[in-house]
Amino acid sequence: MPSPNPITETLLKRDSAVLLAWYDRAARPLPWRRPPGQAGRANPYHVWLSEIMLQQTTVAAVKPYFTAFLARWPSVVALAAAEDADVMAAWAGLGYYARARNLLACARAVGAMGGIFPQAEADLRKLPGIGPYTAAAIAAIAFDIPATVVDGNVERVVARRFAVQTPLPAAKPALFAHAASLTPQNRPGDYAQAMMDLGATICTPRSPKCEICPWAHCCKARAQGIEASLPAKTPKAPRPRWLGHAYAAFNARGEVLLETRPPKGLLGGMLALPCSDWGEAPAPNPPLVAQWHILNTPVRHVFTHFELHLTVHWAMTDATPGRGRFTPIPAATDLPSVMRKALAAARAAAGL
Repeated sequence: MPSPNPITETLLKRDSAVLLAWYDRAARPLPWRRPPGQAGRANPYHVWLSEIMLQQTTVAAVKPYFTAFLARWPSVVALAAAEDADVMAAWAGLGYYARARNLLACARAVGAMGGIFPQAEADLRKLPGIGPYTAAAIAAIAFDIPATVVDGNVERVVARRFAVQTPLPAAKPALFAHAASLTPQNRPGDYAQAMMDLGATICTPRSPKCEICPWAHCCKARAQGIEASLPAKTPKAPRPRWLGHAYAAFNARGEVLLETRPPKGLLGGMLALPCSDWGEAPAPNPPLVAQWHILNTPVRHVFTHFELHLTVHWAMTDATPGRGRFTPIPAATDLPSVMRKALAAARAAAGL
């Protein structure tokens, strides 16, 4: 994208100032956020923790997890000292469990630095689990560095503001360049959060509220009447369907057989029902010999890149398991979502 001329630069600065003024009035109150106008900077630990949790997850889902994590581990040093199993259990239900493993790895890396997060984007990106977006967000929000922060909300806002009709993902370089042209030197952290709020509350994927948008005056897509069609996206291939077997064994003490999944891979390190492999035609792999009953309806769960259909087997048995151990039936929050579904279905079938 060619460099803007002085007149264009002036207009872009004006648009950024307009958005900041809107943010001062309309900022969402969020537990990890320093309100606009408040002295000082946001806590880097809070910014980092919230940004990791918010990846592929809604604000509403993240709020209680964020609050619970801070209550249990109030600093990055405290989190670095936590047991892996405790953190994985606290994360259960939030999804995308590789984030939890990277969270611990990153906390320990920062703990080794004395608990001080680096400020530069390049240094932040060297930490586990921190990519370009997260590094820019931490640099801008926690350290007031004029980094260009581009997530899905920002891509949508920018695509409409500049009427970028190239489909995603091919449009990403152009959208980043446009976003960079708007990023101000003044209050970059507030500006980054203003862009996020604009996309989340006004410039929404469907039925954008253009009549109350602070950028209605300069939105090229609105001027052309094409705002609802942007950003354009290349059609996605259908999600593949994977199959698997899950085994819920209950004993006379009212316990269920659980195992910790391998540290790498899907649901890595999480507590779960014993399972077979997941794939196109996985072989059954029961954890012990028992009279297994099979549920008629598989448990369905959608992951980012595939859809899983689990055939759930249940049994009442006091046999010694070949793997895993019998434990009290955990609270629902102790298991990943797909395992909660499978356990609930098995308990209902068993009358427990």
